[in-house]
Amino acid sequence: EDVRMAGGEHGAGANGLQEQDHTGALEEGRGGVNQNQAGCENPEQALSSTSNNQPMLSVQFVQKILAEIFGTYFLIFAGCAAVAVNKRTAGTVTFPGICITWGLAVMVMVYSVGHISGAHFNPAVTFAFATCGRFPWRQVPAYAAAQVLGSTAASITLRLLFGGEPEHFFGTVPSGSDVQSLVLEFIITFYLMFVVSGVATDNRAIGELAGLAVGATVLLNVLFAGPISGASMNPARTIGPAMVLGRYTGIWVYIIGPVSGAVSGAWAYNLIRFTNKPLREITRTGSFLRSARMS
Repeated sequence: EDVRMAGGEHGAGANGLQEQDHTGALEEGRGGVNQNQAGCENPEQALSSTSNNQPMLSVQFVQKILAEIFGTYFLIFAGCAAVAVNKRTAGTVTFPGICITWGLAVMVMVYSVGHISGAHFNPAVTFAFATCGRFPWRQVPAYAAAQVLGSTAASITLRLLFGGEPEHFFGTVPSGSDVQSLVLEFIITFYLMFVVSGVATDNRAIGELAGLAVGATVLLNVLFAGPISGASMNPARTIGPAMVLGRYTGIWVYIIGPVSGAVSGAWAYNLIRFTNKPLREITRTGSFLRSARMS
């Protein structure tokens, strides 16, 4: 079935390139704060307190929302256009070409706006970072709305260009059972978020390679999962085309699977994140989970 080529995205954004001084990653998606200027021993506490003091409707926050809209638009437009063109031209793009398009689209958009918004492009990524304390909860709805808006606008553009015929469908639907696709979406989003957490939130990683690493992970995931589930990894990637084309088959799979996979992947990386504190100190000063989150 052609729909299997809908290989999917994610955008998932690399969640941000690291600061120019490489002292911390922009996982909060709120812009960098120099740790020395923050005047706080714990860099993450400094970033959190600075973000909480910023008004929601600041110019900086509006710029972040616009960056998420534009980034998600171009990501979904490029990836879904590859699917639509491949179907319309009897396979000239080819399935490997679709995989490469998704991977390259993620990579270039991470490098383009990662330093502005964190380059999430994915509600599952945003939600996962919020659960780990690396993104403010109050900004999650605005980010998610921006991502869905960008995906929907890209889908409208593609429908105007290529029509809305079923044979040109560029969304994601399960090609097998819903459970099979659900499990696959969970695993590949876990994989994606695990990589994102490693390259974009750990200050020992090489921040300049975040876009390349995340883009390559997306390409790899689409290559083996695309023919089965469409390899969405991103609720916005599925919801946008579904609303525009009016096809909601198995849509719950692409909400529950990516969200649960992203949260699990983020916390899994937190469990192995390096700390030089002995176990007795971690357990004495607070819960293990809180220590893992703040490390």
